[in-house]
Amino acid sequence: MSLTQVRSSLSRLLKSMCGIFMVLLIVLLYAGAACAELVSLAEGLRLAAENSRFVRMAAQDENIAAADIVTARAKLLPSINASFSHTDLSDQPAAIFGALSVPMSQRDFVSYSLNIQQTLYDFRANASRYEAGKIGLEIKKMDSRRVRNFVAVDFALAYLDLLESEKILKVAENEVRRLEAHLKDAGSLYDEGVITKNDLLQAEVRLSDARQRLLSAGTSREFNASRLNSALVRPLKSNISVADMDGPAPLISEIAVEQAWLLAEQQRPELQIADAALRSLDLEKTAKKADYYPRLYARGGYDYTENRYQVHAGNWSLTLGLGINLFNGGTTGAELAKIDFSKAKLLEQRNRLADEIRLEVEKYMLNAKTAREKIAVSAGAVQQAEENLRINKARYEEGAGTATEVLDAVSLLTAAETNYYRARYEAEKAEAAVVYAIGSDLLEVYR
Repeated sequence: MSLTQVRSSLSRLLKSMCGIFMVLLIVLLYAGAACAELVSLAEGLRLAAENSRFVRMAAQDENIAAADIVTARAKLLPSINASFSHTDLSDQPAAIFGALSVPMSQRDFVSYSLNIQQTLYDFRANASRYEAGKIGLEIKKMDSRRVRNFVAVDFALAYLDLLESEKILKVAENEVRRLEAHLKDAGSLYDEGVITKNDLLQAEVRLSDARQRLLSAGTSREFNASRLNSALVRPLKSNISVADMDGPAPLISEIAVEQAWLLAEQQRPELQIADAALRSLDLEKTAKKADYYPRLYARGGYDYTENRYQVHAGNWSLTLGLGINLFNGGTTGAELAKIDFSKAKLLEQRNRLADEIRLEVEKYMLNAKTAREKIAVSAGAVQQAEENLRINKARYEEGAGTATEVLDAVSLLTAAETNYYRARYEAEKAEAAVVYAIGSDLLEVYR
């Protein structure tokens, strides 16, 4: 072997060792996921729904609405007030009767009172506010369900992105491995004088390019793992390992689009919230219209003032009263008009939202259909690309083929595998999006 050939062999050996070192580095960086606790999609969805800060904030909104109900109900119950006081006067109260000065009260005295007042009838003003408060709690519960489902679909998409990035990382590793094997074969053929230096350089360039893609794929996997940790409210750099889907997607998108629209109309919390808000506005209008009418109330109490100059220091009282506002500058009429305008606006918003939801449902259903068709096409392409690589490698080793044909065959197989996995997880993500778009609970669908 000549000195030139020895140098060439040593150079290839060093490059090969560098490549092996890079692959080992990638493996060490991402092998930690294999040591972590395995998280399934169903378990991850449950953990995300339990730990999400958005879900916790929505729960506090429910508590606030429940407190508002107590406040509104208080208007329907009796109002009870008590007071106690001690008075010291600088001068004793007295009255003049001719030439006499007659004391009327002690100079110092105590007094106390107890009063109870109950509204008897107010044309359903307070009752309407109470019912509106209960609807407000319903709305917050609907919003909590919306937030929980949004958190679930966000986690599901991040979960599927991580699975996809792991498969793409595996494809990139396989491409590097195939190109390293080809470079080794090309080196042997070059040492034997069968091929030219150009074929060897071409293989080295392709291998360098593949190693860069491997690094990018590893970075993408790491970022998607951090996204998933964020969704689970865990430290971003925690080791996490995810299980692949047990079976095919729910295939909810195979139902007719008209049926999907009907399901969305019935199940989407956003539409239910809008309908409940319309009912609440009707109750608010009823309560406000009551300002035009009288309010009937009863009040009873006992008042005591310490005074030895009076015949009766304490007195019981019972009052049946009627109160009405005769003029408030047109405030009631303006507020009623404001409620009508708000209802008209909310109706338009509800109709616009329904149209947007229909478009959303149709979009994700079309995406799922297209992705399933891509899977059928790309699955066959992978098998064909594998056979194409096997044939070209055999021809190259026998001296009947060229290095370019082998390199092109490796690239075709890598592209076919990449297309297959992208189509597969695109379909899974589209199915999850359809589940969310029609308002179904992802935690129930992916149990």
